[in-house]
Order: sequence, then C-alpha cells, then structure tokens
Amino acid sequence: MNLSNITNINEKNLPDKNWQEFTIAPEGTHHLYQGKSVYPQRFISVLKFHPPGLAPVQDRAGAYHIYPNGASVYSQRYQRTFGFYEGKASVKSDSGWFHINITGDRFYDRYFAWCGNFQAHRCVVRDFNGQHFHIKDDGTAAYAERYAYVGDFRDGFAVVQRENGLHTHINDTGKFAHDRWFWDLDVFHKGYARSRDERGWFHINCQGIAAYDRRFAAVEPFYNGQSRVEDFDGSLWLIDETGRSIAQLRSPKPRFI
Repeated sequence: MNLSNITNINEKNLPDKNWQEFTIAPEGTHHLYQGKSVYPQRFISVLKFHPPGLAPVQDRAGAYHIYPNGASVYSQRYQRTFGFYEGKASVKSDSGWFHINITGDRFYDRYFAWCGNFQAHRCVVRDFNGQHFHIKDDGTAAYAERYAYVGDFRDGFAVVQRENGLHTHINDTGKFAHDRWFWDLDVFHKGYARSRDERGWFHINCQGIAAYDRRFAAVEPFYNGQSRVEDFDGSLWLIDETGRSIAQLRSPKPRFI
C-alpha cells in the first residue's frame, strides 16, 4: 500500500498529512485528530506516528504497525514494535530483536538481544554476549570494538563506555574523537559535551578539553551560550561557555531539605 495514496483515513476524508497532528488518546488505545478518534479500532496500546506515517500498536494478536486509517501494514506479529527512524523500525520477536522496513520486510537476517533506533545511519545494538556496538544500515557492525554500552550518534559522534566504567567519544567508523576518558559523558551539543570526572560535572570541547576549571553537581547542555548548572551547595546558576557565572537562580538549599 502506497502511503502517498492514503487520503480516506476516516469518514471526514482527512488529508494524508494530518497524521503528523495525531495525538494519543488518554486511554492509550487509539489516536485522535483534533480531539476525535481517527479510526474505529481500539488497541491494547499505541505509540505516536513517525514518518512516513506509521504507528506501532499492540492488540491481543501481538505488536505491529498501522497506517493512519488504523489498518495493519503487514501480517506479521511481534512481541514489541517501535517507531520508524530513517525508514527502519526496531521489533522484538521470539528469537530476538531486528529492524524492518516500512513494508514489514527485514533489513538483515541477524538477531540481537536488543536494538535501539537508527540515527545518522548507525544504530545501537546489544549482542547475546551482553556487548554493545553500532551497526550500519545493512545490519553489519560499524567497527570491530565492543563496549559495555554505547549511545546514539549525534553530529558525527557517539559516547561509548568501557568495562572499567570510563567513557569517551567515537566517530561513525569507531575511531576515538580524542584520547580523554571520563566518569560520565554526553554527546556534543553546539560544540560542547557534558562530562564528569572525579571532581564533578563540567563541559568539554570537541577536543575533549575542559572548557573551564569549575566543577558542579549537575550541568545542562549550553543553550545559546549559557548553561543552567547546580553547585554542590544546591544553588542554581547560569554560566557562560568560559564557566563564568551570569546569574544565580536559587540560593543554597536549607539544611533540612
């Protein structure tokens, strides 16, 4: 069924592009458009629609995907299904996890113990030995290394964690972005990544170098040149990219809190 030809998704003949405005009913059993049900079916659970206009649902027969009119996309049924990202959806079968395309066909024959969602043509997976790594669109490994955990790619880099608990960044071929390791780490956002060492949280640049010497109990990503951070005394601050305080948002917490 060609999604571009879907026009009659309910009795009001809503345009096919309206699925982008569908919401999930409070009961979690169906989708709404402007507060009204868009199809007569009711499911055990539904998730939101993702491009090109398909949504994961579950009923008594199992989990699968539907069109905006509530009709099933394919005949297969799974234990779990998730949204489409880059034209691929992660599904769980009796034999393991893998990805399907928008017609329900498998992208590869391999099974995994768990799959994430594709981002930048890479996807986090866990094998049956408990090791994490990234796969490419065809299901093959993007590199030879295996890690205790890996995160999604963003702007060409992902966070990986070794068995010793330390984290660093890699590029999409698995090469290290820098030679520095941290207790905890986030992806880069506007040229900086949240990171943690034995002293606390701070920001690093793309070379893995600390943007400033201060450390905090918690930091948020930079938002147009400023970050909201929590100091160790419970006070909240805004800082700039050099670590300079811009404004205090909360005084230190009283001792009884």
